[in-house]
Amino acid sequence: MATFPPPQAVASPGGAGPWRGYLSLTKPGITLLIVLVAVAGYFIALPSRIDWITLALLIVTGAAASGGAAVLNHYFDRDLDRQMRRTRHRPLAEEERTSARGVALAGGLLLGGGIVGATIGINPLTGLSILLGGVTYVVVYTIWLKRRSSWNIVIGGFAGSAPVLAGSAAAVGHWTGGALALALLVFLWTPPHFWSLAVLLREDYARAGLPMLPKMEDLAYSGRVIVVSAALLVPAAILVGLTGVLTASVLVGLLVFGAIFVVLTWPLLRKVTPATARRGFIYSGPYLLLVIAACLVNFALVSFGVARFW
Repeated sequence: MATFPPPQAVASPGGAGPWRGYLSLTKPGITLLIVLVAVAGYFIALPSRIDWITLALLIVTGAAASGGAAVLNHYFDRDLDRQMRRTRHRPLAEEERTSARGVALAGGLLLGGGIVGATIGINPLTGLSILLGGVTYVVVYTIWLKRRSSWNIVIGGFAGSAPVLAGSAAAVGHWTGGALALALLVFLWTPPHFWSLAVLLREDYARAGLPMLPKMEDLAYSGRVIVVSAALLVPAAILVGLTGVLTASVLVGLLVFGAIFVVLTWPLLRKVTPATARRGFIYSGPYLLLVIAACLVNFALVSFGVARFW
């Protein structure tokens, strides 16, 4: 069995002032990605025109809700964070720095404010979409499944898909077929993205008793599942195309992006090593960014009539 190097502890924000610590609780990187996914959902719905005020409200309310959900995730996971080398320096894991209850209240207000703001400022379906994402992440994933089931990442992946639905609702007032297909693609992206990381952090997760791989005790099986889950992104891209929202060139791009993901994870079928797992994880982030960019390019091509639908 391969020996995996211990993950590096996250740098403590103690010497950088309290605001940096509080900001880290909102997981700015993940929040930014959630907002970008919502923007992709807005454009994949192919609105007849861009309503910049609505788009700005989508970004602001989505960021607030995502940040609030992240804060609540920190609150409910603070006992686990103390057990893991990667997370033991998070603000809530070091209780002397931060009032846990006050932070939890702030997280709830951020999440609730994002939902209410989207409901009133945009439309109820956008608010409902954000609510579904927040409940999935905080209640279903963090509180219920994370400590109990290896299905936690699979089911919890809907939290990352919900922003696509919010974007579609904000753009045209309903969930379009293209947005539902794109939401499925994002849903299928989450497992190979996270499981590749979980392979690298397997010992840390095992120390905390968290079942973050398909089979924590069987790396070979988990490696095979990662490859299969990455391969599912290719037919998912075809499904987005079948809804009639993609130009041919953009569809080809999505297929190529997915094929690269499969190629990078393919060595996991033979042997699971830190190097092979790391390649899949490093590409998974840019893959999703490429998909988001493709949605914006697709809207531009359609708007200017310079490309034909697939």
